[in-house]
Amino acid sequence: MPTSALSVERVLTDARSAVVPALRAAVNGLSAPMRRLAEYHFGWSDQQGAHIEDTGKGARPTLTLLACEAVGGEFEQAVPAAVAIELVHNASLLHDDVLDRDRLRRHRPAIWAVAGVPEAILLGDALFFLGVRTLAEAPAPLASTGVKWLVTAAQRLVEGEHADLTLEERDDFSLAEVTAMAHAKSGVLLAEACAIGALAGGADADRIDHLRAYGAHLGQAGQLTDDLLGIWGDPAVTGKPRLADLQARKKSLPVAAALTADNAAARELADLYRGPSDPGQLQRVADLVEAAGGRAWAVEEARRHARTALEHLRAAVPASRAAEALTLLAHRVADRTR
Repeated sequence: MPTSALSVERVLTDARSAVVPALRAAVNGLSAPMRRLAEYHFGWSDQQGAHIEDTGKGARPTLTLLACEAVGGEFEQAVPAAVAIELVHNASLLHDDVLDRDRLRRHRPAIWAVAGVPEAILLGDALFFLGVRTLAEAPAPLASTGVKWLVTAAQRLVEGEHADLTLEERDDFSLAEVTAMAHAKSGVLLAEACAIGALAGGADADRIDHLRAYGAHLGQAGQLTDDLLGIWGDPAVTGKPRLADLQARKKSLPVAAALTADNAAARELADLYRGPSDPGQLQRVADLVEAAGGRAWAVEEARRHARTALEHLRAAVPASRAAEALTLLAHRVADRTR
C-alpha cells in the first residue's frame, strides 16, 4: 500500500483485493442452494443468479489485515482471519435483518424478504460455522487462540442482539445498559477483528490489547454514527427508509440518551414512544430526540470514541503505513457525524 495519496477508498480496495478471492473460495464450499443465497447476500449476484460487481466496503476484514500489518506482519498472514471475521459478521447481519424485519440490506431486498425467514436463518448459521471452520484450518495460533476469541465475540454479539430485543419492550432502562448492548452488537466483533489480526502478525499481548481497544472504540463510534444516520441520514446513502428506527421504536443510542434526559422534550418523547407507532408523528419524534439532547450527545460521543481509538492506536506503536490507514478509518467514522 503506498504511503502517498492514501485514501479510505484505496485502503478498502487494497484489503478487498486480498480478502475477496479467499472469501469466495470459502463460500464455494457450501452446498449449491446455500452458495446461491450467499452470493446474492454478498452482492456477487442478482436475484436471478447473474453475476454483478460487488461494491461492499468490508471494514472488518480491512481492520484485520491492517492490524496484522501494524505489528510487522503481512496481509497474507491474516487473510484466513479476515475471511472468518467477514463470514461471522454477515451471519449476524442475516439474523439481525430477520429479527428487525428490515427488508433492505445494502440498498436491495434482504435475504429473508427474497427467500423467506427459514432460508435467512439457515444461511446465517452456515456462514457462522464456515467462519469458525476457516479459522480452525489456519495455522496456529489462529486455529487455537484465534478461534476462541472469535467464538467468544460471536457469543457476546448474540447476547447483544437479545438485549436489544428485550430493551424494545422496556421503559425502565439506563443509558449505560443501551451503551453496553450497542458495544456487544458492534464493538466486540470489531475489537476482535483487530486483535486476531494482530495475533496473526505475531504481536505481544500489550500491542494486541491496544489494537483490540482501538477496534472496540472505533466500533462504538461507528454504532453511534449509524444510529445518527438511522434518524437523520439520507436513505440514498444508508439504504434504509428514513426514520425507520423510530418507526420500529428502537432504543438506539441517540434515542436512549434523549429518553433518559431530564427535560420536557424527553418526557414528551417518552409518551410518544410508549404509544403505537404513527408514521405521521415520526418527524415530531425525531425533533424531540434532538430537542432532548440525544443528537448532540451521540455526535460528541462518536467523536470521543474515535479520539480514544487513536490514542490506543498510537500506544500500539504501529508500522507507519498501517498507522496512516487506521488513522484515516477513524477520521472517516468521526467525519460521518457532520
